[in-house]
Amino acid sequence: MAPASIHFASPLHRLLLAFPIALYAGGLASDITYLNSEVVQWSHFAAWMIAGAQAFGALVLVFALFGAIRRRKHAWRGRSMVYLLLVVVMWTAGLINSFQHSRDGWSSVGNTGLVLSIVCTLAALVAGWIAYSNPVLREDAR
Repeated sequence: MAPASIHFASPLHRLLLAFPIALYAGGLASDITYLNSEVVQWSHFAAWMIAGAQAFGALVLVFALFGAIRRRKHAWRGRSMVYLLLVVVMWTAGLINSFQHSRDGWSSVGNTGLVLSIVCTLAALVAGWIAYSNPVLREDAR
């Protein structure tokens, strides 16, 4: 019988993580477009994408927290703590970024909003890399 793979995160957890990855990256792209074009609609689009990423990111944070607690004595303890830290950074920076994008006019994005969008996107991408990579293979006992 072929070895079965055990992934770091559950399928639902990985599905939920896909949303912040895509939405934070889309928000970053919208911020860059807004800074280059000055069309205010891009700022509003980025704000809505960040809000959506925050909603799904909260669910991912809950999964990551329970996963870290569940794997306290597991071989993945270090990996789950790094993953939890990345998700906390992603969500916290996203919350501050949401507040930044709720401001009026040019100051809604600016340098601060762009840097926060970069931090959120990079944290989401690295968290996704950890969650989706390196399944542990186990042999089925017969």
